[in-house]
Amino acid sequence: MPVKIRLQRHGKKGKPYYWIVAADARAKRDGKYLEKLGAYNPNVNPATIELNVDGAVQWLQNGAQPTDTARAILSYKGALLKNHLAGGVKKGALTEEQAQAKFDAWLEEKAAKIQAKADGLSKAEAQAKAEALAAEKAVNEARIAAAAPVAEEETAEEVQAEGEATASNEEE
Repeated sequence: MPVKIRLQRHGKKGKPYYWIVAADARAKRDGKYLEKLGAYNPNVNPATIELNVDGAVQWLQNGAQPTDTARAILSYKGALLKNHLAGGVKKGALTEEQAQAKFDAWLEEKAAKIQAKADGLSKAEAQAKAEALAAEKAVNEARIAAAAPVAEEETAEEVQAEGEATASNEEE
């Protein structure tokens, strides 16, 4: 039975949410699957991926073929690297401890890159908010400045009208 590691679509229209599954290649896209390996949510930035790396590696070692998108996700989370390192351990090129150390170092580097991207996004968002606030303040100040001469003229006219009314009351 040929097994594929692929995405199974869930969620509502316009808001996809995917399960990463190992399924028979002949099964329907959203049909029966052998094992759920994780989830992928592309609706947030950066996209969230939950993956059982050890389960994915086991399926890869048993001959499961990932689809293109699933391959990209497995590569992003390090499952393909861990599979590659496991092959090196089987051949005797590495010890289990060396392979685990390489994988852990790669995970730390990847986590730093993801954190840097998240920080950059939050910085850009904060900068956009600051620019919008500054633009809004400028517009408000322009409105106040445009309304101020009109208000001064009205107050001068009111004072003059009150002065005339007081003068006419005094004459009576």
